[in-house]
Amino acid sequence: MTSQPTTDLNGDVLRPGDPDYDAARAVFNAMIDRKPLAILRCRQAADVARGIAFARENDLALSVRGGGHNVAGNAVCDGGIMLDLSPMKDLRVDPDHLRAHAGPGLLLGDLDRATQHHGLAVPLGVMSKTGIAGLTLGGGLGWLNGRYGLACDNLVGAEVVTADADVLHVSEDEHADLLWGLRGGGGNFGVVTSFTYQLHPVGPVYAGALTYPWAMAADALRFHDQFMARAPDELVTAVSIALDLSGVPQVSIGVCWCGHPDEGLNVLRPLRAFGPPVHDTIAPMPYVALQSAPDAGFPLGWLHYWKSGYLRHLTDAATDTLLEIAAAMPPGSSGIGMQGLRGAASRVAVDATAFPHRATQYDFLILAQWADRDDSPRNIAWARDSFTAMEPHLEHAVYVNNLGTEGPDRIRAAYGPNYPKLAEIKYRYDPANTFRLNQNVSPVSQ
Repeated sequence: MTSQPTTDLNGDVLRPGDPDYDAARAVFNAMIDRKPLAILRCRQAADVARGIAFARENDLALSVRGGGHNVAGNAVCDGGIMLDLSPMKDLRVDPDHLRAHAGPGLLLGDLDRATQHHGLAVPLGVMSKTGIAGLTLGGGLGWLNGRYGLACDNLVGAEVVTADADVLHVSEDEHADLLWGLRGGGGNFGVVTSFTYQLHPVGPVYAGALTYPWAMAADALRFHDQFMARAPDELVTAVSIALDLSGVPQVSIGVCWCGHPDEGLNVLRPLRAFGPPVHDTIAPMPYVALQSAPDAGFPLGWLHYWKSGYLRHLTDAATDTLLEIAAAMPPGSSGIGMQGLRGAASRVAVDATAFPHRATQYDFLILAQWADRDDSPRNIAWARDSFTAMEPHLEHAVYVNNLGTEGPDRIRAAYGPNYPKLAEIKYRYDPANTFRLNQNVSPVSQ
């Protein structure tokens, strides 16, 4: 353990043994069981600056929690200082200028409800309980990416507390290099205490899912892949494979059409006619209803182990392997997801933002989740074996928001060709690597 800190950590602080300490250190992934020396509950940038300075003065590890949804659990440290940003839920929507100013403690559902009150939305993720901070800083892939890009593409400004405890106002005109790094470079450069987003008009969406029996799985996957190759930007889909109530795998194709509902009806007609599906739940619905639809499938307190990559070409060989690993899925609530990245998100230049994975492809995720710790070996082994089987069909790349603790090579794969520039920006703003409890970029001078 480190030596006794030399300075008092003032403010709203939780320490081991305090009534709320265990709740504050718990995160989405129940595999994470770390115990900070102290948790500083931040309400403003000054609190964050004080926490950073305290950690540096006392040579303590520093972790930062927004929504606590990241599977790697980097929000929590052992024996160091954890900055808990969850109280920072300030939110101001400016419909006249199409801007939202949002605190890092907000969840997707908080931001969606506020912006939808004005018929607007920020392109975010696909689950309302996810924190906006980690999601945005890692890219932010969701239902609106085909038309409006990723969350990071719509980040137009930020307030950032640096390793020197300075508060910077970041935009295209001020510290533009830092804004570039925040658009997909994760929490490597500082603590974001306010996000400014571009807003877009989004009304009720035409959304739902088509579910197919296992006997139709291969044909459904191939037809969907061919269909989406010609689909308009307004349509984004996500394939999921999970066990039904009888323990048999089934394929579901989730859809979101964010254009005019009548036009969506026509666009989706061929996909809905294929099969036919066992279930077809596609209908007009409020955008917030779509965003919260998956929440019940990811209960808090469950254990998670993920393996991920990008699948650019759904070849026959990839399809065969996919069906094989799905058939071996352990009983329970695990699944395989293929979320479409396409349209506007795919057409951004690779070096325009820190997020480099700009191509029409699937974000491929093997998601093992379970409730009983005794089931951990079986679920982890399935996820690892499945990834090993699929890896020959995947790109040498990974979505950083899906990345667990997997080593430096996988981190480089997450940042791709933008890694050297990120390392230079890291050196500029955090040469001592104070912010290292993340998918870490090592600082390198030019």
